[in-house]
Amino acid sequence: MNLNLKSKTQNSYDAIVVGSGISGGWAAKELTEKGLRVLLLERGPDVKHIEGYETALKAPWEFPHRGRLTNEVKENYPVQARKYALTEATTGLMTQDIRYPYLEAKPFQWTRAFVVGGRSLVWGRQSYRWSDLDFEANLKDGHGVDWPIRYKDLAPWYDYVERFIGVSGSAEGLPQLPDGVFQAPMELSCVEQHVRSAIEQKWKVSRKLMIGRSANLTAPTPEQLQLGRASCQFRNLCSRGCPYGAYFSTQSATLPAAMATGRLTLRPNSLVHEVIFDENRGRATGVKVIDQESKEEIIFHARVIFLNASTMATNFLLLNSTSPRFPEGLGNNETASLGKFIMDHHQSAGAKGTFRDFNNKYFFGRRANGIYVARYRNYLEKGDGYFRGFGYQGGGSRGGWQRGTSTKGFGAGFKDKLSAPGDWSMNLNGYGECLPYEENRVYLDRTRKDPWGLPMLVADAEYRENEKAMRKDMMSDAAEMLEAAGATDISTFDDIKYIGFCTHEMGGVRMGRDPKTSILNQWNQFHQVPNLFATDGSAMTSSSCSNPSLTYMALTARAADYAVTAMKKNEF
Repeated sequence: MNLNLKSKTQNSYDAIVVGSGISGGWAAKELTEKGLRVLLLERGPDVKHIEGYETALKAPWEFPHRGRLTNEVKENYPVQARKYALTEATTGLMTQDIRYPYLEAKPFQWTRAFVVGGRSLVWGRQSYRWSDLDFEANLKDGHGVDWPIRYKDLAPWYDYVERFIGVSGSAEGLPQLPDGVFQAPMELSCVEQHVRSAIEQKWKVSRKLMIGRSANLTAPTPEQLQLGRASCQFRNLCSRGCPYGAYFSTQSATLPAAMATGRLTLRPNSLVHEVIFDENRGRATGVKVIDQESKEEIIFHARVIFLNASTMATNFLLLNSTSPRFPEGLGNNETASLGKFIMDHHQSAGAKGTFRDFNNKYFFGRRANGIYVARYRNYLEKGDGYFRGFGYQGGGSRGGWQRGTSTKGFGAGFKDKLSAPGDWSMNLNGYGECLPYEENRVYLDRTRKDPWGLPMLVADAEYRENEKAMRKDMMSDAAEMLEAAGATDISTFDDIKYIGFCTHEMGGVRMGRDPKTSILNQWNQFHQVPNLFATDGSAMTSSSCSNPSLTYMALTARAADYAVTAMKKNEF
């Protein structure tokens, strides 16, 4: 490996952002717009907006294998292939696991998109504010350390982020799920409207079904139009990349905003493997990068560094950044909490049912969104033997011709039957909170090396009794609500997977009030390295039961504002 000894004079910036996904794009935007010269590092290749979405406009018959995965793809993507996100249409955006292997002490799904834009290109776009029900939970029930912030600290930043990214949704007035700055909501189907009414009639205020709050534009603002974004086309092909810029992604929104300042340098194919720490100054001075094309090691320097590589990658980077002061990883504390308290939501527990009284009605378009039922257990209704709670996602729709793949029959009559829509059905899929357990952790196996000569990350985390107990209510409550709405053929399901499968992995570099038990303070600033910040999922102190991406963005915008103010005061 070659070492560029002139890097200090050639490669100095005001700020470095590691990772170009949902939070990294926001860090780049905020820091450049506030006057800093920023280097944005991404380990994967560049994906250009519109032209880089190679499968976005392809018809099903244009895929040689009709969307299915070949054996060769499964061999190259052994982890990604375990989940629905990898199809023939998305292989260009997802990461080949054989290039970046990790070890699973217990089954762990690390869904990865190591390209510019990261998982912002393939995310589900569900955007929910957390409330003090979430930020106060650890303090109230004693699981985990107390968050150093409350909803009031983040509320103006939620406003700020929502205005920029564009979130469609309806105001519902729920304290546990605060309303936001919404564009016009997408429409509920006739069956969803019926189920909503039935739930409200029986449970009054404790349970409420609403349209999902999704980062898809329905009424673009002048600012969004100026960036080249347009309204959602209701194609429901979002995972291929959106050439219309209708959903929020780094490519459609934060990256062009940052580029417009003239102060952003984007460097793809740059694998950051170590943060450099100056023992004398007590500051991070830069990062070490492996150029994935030349294999050269390059050092970049900056006054402030933001880590946004994603939960697992940020944990790896810190654990791999050792020094005499931090022999167990940069920023680690007296209780060695770095890499611990890994969380994810748990899902695939709920119920589904059939509604035949609406078969004279249909829907228009392919809505890229579903329904949401906000948490009510251990808030407005007691939970049965567990802490925290869950919400529901899902939706109601009519069966299409695809139902024939699991139906017996053949011939002209069978084809005619499939050409007509099937029955309406409704699915309620629970999303539950996972408690922060110290035993759920990631660490490095330095005896094993990956293809880049780096130690292997080991994932050692699992769902525990609290999560399993919660799933009983997730199933029975879903069936109860469908039954109240008059559904037939109701069946429950419980297909618990493993940590990471929900793609909401969090923790390991948690925020907190006490430097002895947490890594970050209330500004996402490292307690012991003041010019270093982490604002991706690694910073989370608890997991809530609501999707976390909107909170990552709000935390990032807030931390960037604080960091620039601190720099101007010469605090680091």
